[in-house]
Amino acid sequence: MRQHGRILLLSFYFPPDLGAGSFRSQALVEALMKRLPAGYTLEVMTTAPNRYAQYASQAPAFETAYEGRLTVRRIELPSHRSGILDQSRAFAAYARQVSRLTRGQHYDLVIATSSRLMTAVLGRYVAGRVSARLYLDLRDIFVENLPFLLPKGARWLGIRFFSALERWAVSGAAKVNLVSPGFEAYFKPRYPEQAFTWHTNGVDPLFADSTRGDVTAQPSSFQSPIQNERARESSRRLRILYAGNIGTCQGIDRILPTLAKRLEDRADFVLIGDGGKREALEAALRIEGVPNVEIRPPVARERLNEEYQKADILFLHLNDMFCFSRVIPSKLFEYAATGKPIWAGVRAFPAQFCNQHIENVGVFEPCDSGAAVNALESLELTARSREPFIKRFLRDKIMEKMADDAVELLGSSTKQATAASL
Repeated sequence: MRQHGRILLLSFYFPPDLGAGSFRSQALVEALMKRLPAGYTLEVMTTAPNRYAQYASQAPAFETAYEGRLTVRRIELPSHRSGILDQSRAFAAYARQVSRLTRGQHYDLVIATSSRLMTAVLGRYVAGRVSARLYLDLRDIFVENLPFLLPKGARWLGIRFFSALERWAVSGAAKVNLVSPGFEAYFKPRYPEQAFTWHTNGVDPLFADSTRGDVTAQPSSFQSPIQNERARESSRRLRILYAGNIGTCQGIDRILPTLAKRLEDRADFVLIGDGGKREALEAALRIEGVPNVEIRPPVARERLNEEYQKADILFLHLNDMFCFSRVIPSKLFEYAATGKPIWAGVRAFPAQFCNQHIENVGVFEPCDSGAAVNALESLELTARSREPFIKRFLRDKIMEKMADDAVELLGSSTKQATAASL
């Protein structure tokens, strides 16, 4: 009988890289390290920081922690942008190295956290090759995104191909976590025999701790725009902040040029981020002659928290696509923790989530600048404590539950190994 065990975590993003997937993986690692049985080790295989071309950060290719029980391997990728071909080449480089590094190795459990499906497929492949149980954490429904990612002539074949990969990965997992309850209507009918859990994204303690005790019910120096026309005219300009990716999924290039132009006399927009649609956004702003939008490169979370505190309103937007009707944008948790008014272009499930769980949020139909202006008028420009939301969705607590689910699979594998050795 083996005296020790090994767990492998596959995550394309990991700190110091930015993004929800990176921070989620870090929180999961910390929760797992508190729960691993004696004699077990955890190995993380990820990439060198690569999410944003404008955000350069260094990290060691190999490091250890927890007295050697945790190792992190960061795989160097070829330079790439946000296009699907570039991303495919980058993932292929990651997959080749993971395949090489795991060849001939033993693991009791493989955990894969995946937004674009392929890390889940890689997890299924590695788990099968090393005879390990598989725990999947799915953060998106990639197949539903394909009509917007593939050329028209390749969609039918592409959807069939990736649907087959999804079936192979999901059906081969011992447990599957879905990051949004909105995913249930897609996955349950397709995989009725699979065991699903719903551990969402959550509030980073950095943002929760920095706002507790600072957010009060006292109004800011502004009146709500609908309260008093004269007060609105005499107040200083609104500072509206968007922080995050500027890509196809967010559709910022489709809403902001028109919206900012309509609010040219009332508001200034600050965008902090980068992505595949940044150049398209900049071009559209020039064409529209928009003077009140500033785009800055990504920053570390500590700096970002300072920018949140300077803003009057936090802006969020998802593109006008059906595939975004099931998600919960990870940025919502961050925004909500600040207590600031939230202005969100979302529909269907994410709109329901906003209205059910978050106070002082103005929801509007994506890519509709008229509806956006109406939603802006509904906001109260006050800082509000959202302590019940923070307590319910604190990310560390969510990841503790998710880690418990994963560690339960070790008990099953240990029993199988014991039976096989008798």
